[in-house]
Amino acid sequence: MFVLVEMKDTVRIKPHLFGLDRTETISTQLNKKFANKVIHQVGLCIALHDITKIEDSYILPGDGAYHCKVHFRYAVLRPFIDEVIVGKVRSSSPEGVNVSLGFFDDILIPADSLQHPSRFDQSEQVWIWEYQTEDGCHDLYMDVRKGIRFRVAEEIFVDVSPSAPEANEAAEKEKRERESRQSPYTIIGSVSGPGLGLLEWWQS
Repeated sequence: MFVLVEMKDTVRIKPHLFGLDRTETISTQLNKKFANKVIHQVGLCIALHDITKIEDSYILPGDGAYHCKVHFRYAVLRPFIDEVIVGKVRSSSPEGVNVSLGFFDDILIPADSLQHPSRFDQSEQVWIWEYQTEDGCHDLYMDVRKGIRFRVAEEIFVDVSPSAPEANEAAEKEKRERESRQSPYTIIGSVSGPGLGLLEWWQS
């Protein structure tokens, strides 16, 4: 679920931080910049793992701070396809089930990736697996806040970085609103398989 990604970035250290430990100061600045941020085609940055190299520092004209290029490794959320993960049901809708890992909520299990056959109860706003046994059909509810085991089926990255302004102001406003609603990183899951779904379903 987590991977180490080699990265590099130019860090700016302000004058009032000059007297502090250099490595600790750079580490703090890197975490301020990257922690809990999604990098396109990389994943959700969690925390700095280590610094592998700090290049020579330099000061730009008119700027009292010093700048240095830093090579480092960052812990990133980037599960591999078919990896099995445990989370909690956050909400349900006709489109599917939304799952949370506690620190990451953009996980969707689409309706066609649920156990078959399943139905959505509009009044309860919950998905129900119609589990067939020799004794007949039993309704198994996917209640909110319940632990759920799912398989990663797909990941979707959306580039939400600023782009050149549109000539049409109304079109530009609509584009900004659409992008603000999009998640930069979404994990698509599936519970269509044995052992997947709510944890309590499989407990003896």
